[in-house]
Amino acid sequence: MDRLRSSAAYRIAFTYSAACALAILLLGVAVYFAADADFRRQQDAGLAEESRGLVREFEEGGMADIAKAIAKRERGVSAYGYAIFDGAGRRVAGSLETSRPDAGSSDIIFTDPIEGPDPAQALGTDLPGGYRLVVARDTEELEGIDRTILILFGGAFLFVLALGLVGALILGGYLRRRLSGISDAARAIIAGELDRRVPLGPHHDEFDQAGRALNTMLDRINQLMDNLRQVSSDVAHDLRTPLLRLRNQLEQVGSVDGAAAKAIEQGDAVLALFAAILRIAEVESGALSRTFAAIDLSALATDLGESYQPAFADGGRELDWSIKDGIMVCGDRELIAQALINLLDNARIHTPPGTRVRVALEAGDDWAQLSVADDGPGVPAGDHDRILQRFARGEASRTTPGNGLGLSLVVAVAAAHGGNVAVGANAPGLRVTIIMPRAWS
Repeated sequence: MDRLRSSAAYRIAFTYSAACALAILLLGVAVYFAADADFRRQQDAGLAEESRGLVREFEEGGMADIAKAIAKRERGVSAYGYAIFDGAGRRVAGSLETSRPDAGSSDIIFTDPIEGPDPAQALGTDLPGGYRLVVARDTEELEGIDRTILILFGGAFLFVLALGLVGALILGGYLRRRLSGISDAARAIIAGELDRRVPLGPHHDEFDQAGRALNTMLDRINQLMDNLRQVSSDVAHDLRTPLLRLRNQLEQVGSVDGAAAKAIEQGDAVLALFAAILRIAEVESGALSRTFAAIDLSALATDLGESYQPAFADGGRELDWSIKDGIMVCGDRELIAQALINLLDNARIHTPPGTRVRVALEAGDDWAQLSVADDGPGVPAGDHDRILQRFARGEASRTTPGNGLGLSLVVAVAAAHGGNVAVGANAPGLRVTIIMPRAWS
């Protein structure tokens, strides 16, 4: 039920069905009252016509003729009941057993020989001599017609309601399936399946047209991204070879006042930059996702923490960890290890001695959260999102080694595993958290 309420496709379908059902209900009510009013007008017209005929009998032959006419009608098959009352209210003609009603149209109760007291519609007409002619018709027939209309309409309305409900479920399911094809393709592309496309149907309808346009757009974007990655890779590959040759030549030259050593150091930094660019391009290509396997993230984080603890201690910093056991993820062990190493290196390089760094691994039913937090100077809140971008560096880290690609690789690794990276304040310090889908062994 929650799935139906949260689905726009089902809400549209049920709203349309409810609107149709309401329209049919209003139409049915209008038809019922219109038919009832018409039947009552016909009944009133019949009473008036019958009364006029008896009044003419009275005018032509007096009480004797009208009494004979009433007796003749009562011996035949007539839908009406008749009675004449004198001024004292005594019935002097006809067999309609009721009290003297008022003149004009009125509702009365008469005594039916078979059913007992019954309601009727009566028309009272005053005659000379203080007499009052009463012609009445049992309303049971009209009420029966009304009941029949209500039963037929009620049954038809329930059928239409059930048909509308089934139609809404079918229509909502159809809309949901077509829309889910688009959202599933989008989620797959976000997860790294860059060749995934929106499925198309055979009818070339609006959904197919939208899907075809999206697929064309995705093909174009993929082509542009491939070109960009290819250019980046080509530049990095082409520059690595002459840089390596230059480095080797500098090593052969030797050191003159340390100039060659400094040049070699700068060359190593440039080579590391190109290696980082190539690694990020490789991760973002999505090709590595085909080799993903189950990884014990708890054991990996513990191993890296134990390995890095001496390096932190040598620099006058403290490293500890809080790792929840048995947390599994599906991914590439080397990539996740590299991402955590980058976070640890950032915390070690960009914080002053005496800083405490803490690695934490927590998990819920669906997600695993691996974070590195420190109590150092931190990063201004306005730069939290910026430092995740390529080549972005904080003002405090301008004088430290690096190229601004460490966190970019962390973001690429998290995205390749269907997750994301969150940067926040640690009050004091900085906290960087990698969030990835949890796997269950």
